[in-house]
Amino acid sequence: MHATATPVSPSVILPLRVRHRQEMNCQIVHDSIHRRAGWSETYALPVDDAIAGFASVAIGGPWTGKPTIFEFYVLPAHRTRAFHLFEALLDASGARLIEIQSNDALFAVMLHTYARDVCSEAIVFRDGVTTALTASGATLQQVTSDADTRSAIAERQGAAEWRLLVDGEPAGEGGILFHYNAPYADIAMEVSDTFRRRGFGSFLVQELKRAAYGLGSVPAARCSPGNVASRRTLQKAGFVPYAHLLNATIGVP
Repeated sequence: MHATATPVSPSVILPLRVRHRQEMNCQIVHDSIHRRAGWSETYALPVDDAIAGFASVAIGGPWTGKPTIFEFYVLPAHRTRAFHLFEALLDASGARLIEIQSNDALFAVMLHTYARDVCSEAIVFRDGVTTALTASGATLQQVTSDADTRSAIAERQGAAEWRLLVDGEPAGEGGILFHYNAPYADIAMEVSDTFRRRGFGSFLVQELKRAAYGLGSVPAARCSPGNVASRRTLQKAGFVPYAHLLNATIGVP
């Protein structure tokens, strides 16, 4: 058995990326890197004459000068070769940093086998409960036009924005971001200081979730592990934590 890692055009491994998305069955936070010109390199992972998997390395944007492996997928029939393939990837790419979504089981094994100094960048949430929260005097005002929203969804980039009003006064803002694998969209929001700790944040998240479903999207969210207020707000609005975004350095201490 001869395992290698070979740079290829992204189109070569597109069917495997589709398989990977199907197996993950969730929002893949770094999926949009592929759509940003010059931000990633793609590797086929052949075993003898068959492509057994693929990997992606971020090289542009925030990762300029810091090549970082952010995807590693091996077909089930070849997973007994996973360590060989990952080592071939390390040799071919020269990457010494890694970022994973912790619910990607095989990739998580690679991180904990080959990396050190593991830290969490964010907690990732999926929708789990439909809530019926109320907030006195609170309403949402759509900011982004329907046409612009439809365009953002079709192009898998951009966002739809709303304004939170309390008794007609601006109290915060929120958005639904579409630059993720379809049909997932990310919820983001901010409540003004004078309106915090009164339930408006969770109400805003709840209503943004409702709007996302109305647009044919599945809402998701994430926040810093240390942001206790955001964690509580998201959970009160029905979001459930299920993964971490983990960063690490490849190599022994």
